[in-house]
Amino acid sequence: MKNTINLKIDGITVTVDKGETILAAAKRLGIKIPTLCYHEDLCVAGNCRVCIVEQTGMRTLPASCATPATEGMEIFTNSLKVRNARKHIVELLLSEHNADCTKCYKNGNCELQNLASETLVNEPMFLDLVPGNKYTIDKYNPAIIKDDSRCIRCQRCVRTCEELQGVSALSVAYKGSKMKVSAFLEHSLNEVVCTNCGQCINRCPTGALVERNYVDQVWDELLNPNVHVVVQTAPAVRIALGEELGYAPGQRVTGKMVTALKRLGFNSVLDTDFTADLTIIEEGHELLNRLKRALVDKDPTVSLPMATSCSPGWIKFIEHTYPEYLNNLSTCKSPQQMFGALAKTYYAQKRGIDPKNIISVSIMPCTAKKFEANRPEMRDSGYKDVDYVLTTRELARMIKQAGLDFQHLEDSKYDSIMGEGTGAAVIFGATGGVMEAALRTAYEVVTGREVPFEKLRIMPVRGMEGVKEASVLIENTLPEWSFLNGVELKTVVAHGLTNADAVMRKVKNGEGGWHFIEIMACPGGCLGGGGQPIPTNKEIRKKRAEAIYAEDEGLPIRKSHENPEIAMIYSEFLEKPLGHKSHDLLHTTYKPRLRY
Repeated sequence: MKNTINLKIDGITVTVDKGETILAAAKRLGIKIPTLCYHEDLCVAGNCRVCIVEQTGMRTLPASCATPATEGMEIFTNSLKVRNARKHIVELLLSEHNADCTKCYKNGNCELQNLASETLVNEPMFLDLVPGNKYTIDKYNPAIIKDDSRCIRCQRCVRTCEELQGVSALSVAYKGSKMKVSAFLEHSLNEVVCTNCGQCINRCPTGALVERNYVDQVWDELLNPNVHVVVQTAPAVRIALGEELGYAPGQRVTGKMVTALKRLGFNSVLDTDFTADLTIIEEGHELLNRLKRALVDKDPTVSLPMATSCSPGWIKFIEHTYPEYLNNLSTCKSPQQMFGALAKTYYAQKRGIDPKNIISVSIMPCTAKKFEANRPEMRDSGYKDVDYVLTTRELARMIKQAGLDFQHLEDSKYDSIMGEGTGAAVIFGATGGVMEAALRTAYEVVTGREVPFEKLRIMPVRGMEGVKEASVLIENTLPEWSFLNGVELKTVVAHGLTNADAVMRKVKNGEGGWHFIEIMACPGGCLGGGGQPIPTNKEIRKKRAEAIYAEDEGLPIRKSHENPEIAMIYSEFLEKPLGHKSHDLLHTTYKPRLRY
């Protein structure tokens, strides 16, 4: 049976695999067909019709993204008929679109804006086609702003929320000219099952969905002489920031990023990697404590498997969908929130600064972190632990606003006191990274030996598969951990909320037999977060992952428990893992949110 077909595109013969679309065939020839509703992470929709082409023998113009190539087909991508039709389609889209581009957050990185420029749309003839439309702007969510006036109804966001995340917070409402993308009963995103993951933002071609922007507020704090502004940067920011500033995907810009932050005026530039290492110590001891209670004390109340708690999108998902399993979550706060609590206690004490004068800012790859920082339980320092959360994109905007020539900045190192991180902390940015970091430490704590994987690379938990299982046989333990001798520690890693749901359904059905679960809300983990540079796709996520692992292997310390600043904070302040002070500042008890 023949598995390839031949067709002509703009007079050039091309051979493609059976089932490939006209769009994919054209891409093989280096011919760009414009698209809007199409996204390689999502299913085919054919909603926008921007990708139309002319097919010999057909009266209508098929959508190339949704039309399979067939044997002998002859296609024209740039005929007069195609150009005129495409121009009118773009004009129709603009007729209902708020095209005040200079005031739009996506100005300069908007697919509709680029398409309008390419098709030479100057004065749309359909400007008043639908008079009297009253659009709404949802500004109530602390993480995401939804502006219907900029929506072109391509439904990428709907497909993203349903297919990639399995949440379905967004759907299509009404019909005809009144059709719109809406949350349930037109509620605010703050009132529905939205997890604030921001994956809809990453795939929205216009400015209809953007993160809530705190750049101006942070500038005001930086210019206030009466406050001390501390900034932390997440692991995944350093391998993606460059994409917004002239670098190819997968370029590490750690040193230049630190320099830029100092030039912007932050009083202290510190690393979330520090509290990622701290998370491993606290979370690892929590897991071992639960295993002891289950295996030695035969405590029927202990909740296993234990699940990671550093992804706020995942936390909101389990609160909405599996609230009966909240006790299975680690009680550890995320590294961001641990950092915020310590910035206004330990750091303030070490620097002799009144904590009320400290402003804590975090740079995150994640929009859900904005929501997390506003949770009422995140005030254990006596103040709001993290005052402002900026995405990677927002930091890039500040660097551009400051006129910094980023590519020519010298490299700098993080400041001291909560500025030291290890390779184990860096890999938090990739799916499987938290699990790998935890196993590097937990295995060594229990056996006194390094985890038995070459160069500490725990390959079974790496990669972009949706769900990955791994197990480690524990043998020849230290005397105090003898109850774990011969135990096969079973783990599972999932990224993206559809995969999280698959794992939790197995847990609910008593399947899997896992002891420890890592879940990240976003595809690829934090490196594919909702606050990362746009576009994102499988190839870009792969390059970012490679950069994260390269950063890990280039660092002198690659295990969390060997971080000297971690040893110092326990000796000077926290006393011991899972101690009273750790419990008060670094842990929380998750309570079910209202399920809408």
